[in-house]
Amino acid sequence: MVEVGDLAPDFELPGTGGAPVKLSDAVKLHRATVVAFYVLDFTPG
Repeated sequence: MVEVGDLAPDFELPGTGGAPVKLSDAVKLHRATVVAFYVLDFTPG
């Protein structure tokens, strides 16, 4: 379980261009990185 103040676990997801993006690489490149999960996209109702 992740608690407030814990470091985020490293993971990889497809980026908007389709190429995979790893969290650790994004932080190295941009320093300030926002990860947002929008679960209601593509769901009915």
